[in-house]
Amino acid sequence: MTHAAQRTRAAPLAGYVLALMVVALDQWSKVSVANALAYAEQQFVTPWLNLTLVYNTGAAFSFLNDAGGWQRWFFVGLAVAVSALLVNWLRFARGARAFMFAGLALILGGAVGNLIDRLWLGHVVDFIQIHYGSWYYPAFNIADSAITLGAALLIWDGISGAAAREAGR
Repeated sequence: MTHAAQRTRAAPLAGYVLALMVVALDQWSKVSVANALAYAEQQFVTPWLNLTLVYNTGAAFSFLNDAGGWQRWFFVGLAVAVSALLVNWLRFARGARAFMFAGLALILGGAVGNLIDRLWLGHVVDFIQIHYGSWYYPAFNIADSAITLGAALLIWDGISGAAAREAGR
């Protein structure tokens, strides 16, 4: 087997491993915080960071949080569909740049981490709270952070890839 063929087969596997690492870290962190804090309890970490245990039945920033329950299954279906798409994208994106693979893997891991919460708990566990003075950013978790970082890497990959194509003309 050629070196290029080995690298092509290894790249999707590395993406799956990164996604599994995100899921493991996300689930471990949620269990740890749930065991350490009562609901809505705040634990001071730094002047701009607290840990606080909250539940989100909606999407980002608690969008649809009070929608009556149908949103759980909507977001479960959406997460399953997106995860299946990302698994296949990683599988068939041979020869892609590292930022693209890392971005896809981070998004996959984050989607699966939050999917596990929705299936087992009926809500997503959030606990990272950033604030400044009296301003508080909505609480989030490791899975949300992975999705955000993954999206940023995909955007960067798209921008840098376009710039490289322009430079090559």
